[in-house]
Amino acid sequence: MTLLKSRHPGNGILGPVVRGMQQGFFYDRETMIKLSAITDKMDQYQHETLMWARSLDFFKQENNYLKNRLSEVVDKTSDKYFLAQAEHFQNQFIIKDEFIDELKHDVNEQLRQLKSQTVRISSQMADMEEKYSEHQDNLREQMIYLEKDFTTLRNEFQDYLNRRPWA
Repeated sequence: MTLLKSRHPGNGILGPVVRGMQQGFFYDRETMIKLSAITDKMDQYQHETLMWARSLDFFKQENNYLKNRLSEVVDKTSDKYFLAQAEHFQNQFIIKDEFIDELKHDVNEQLRQLKSQTVRISSQMADMEEKYSEHQDNLREQMIYLEKDFTTLRNEFQDYLNRRPWA
């Protein structure tokens, strides 16, 4: 139990448990093992979610760069086919912005909930773990989709720019 006190000095997910131990309440070994496993999983979810938030910031910045680049090249051409393709990319960049914003909101909400969650010593422990696991899995799938789709869009845009009519 000293390990739990040193790892979680009353501030993290196990804060209420540690404070309870300090006040003389003790939990059986099985409960403490379950709490430790859930805490480790929640800590990992928190780190993963922070990583996603940084990635989304990068994608937003990269998308802004691509929109600015599109604007620069559109100003230098009058080719109708090229301009029609430019409109397609502009629409795709707008869609990506909206998706990134929605996903960023969901990621921030998950992070807020992970930071504020306290572990309850009850049958709700498994339900809480399942709830966060399902949401984390869903966010993970959306991040994987965004990473692949954004990379594809960026590569298509670069190909498009390389085919640009240089008058």
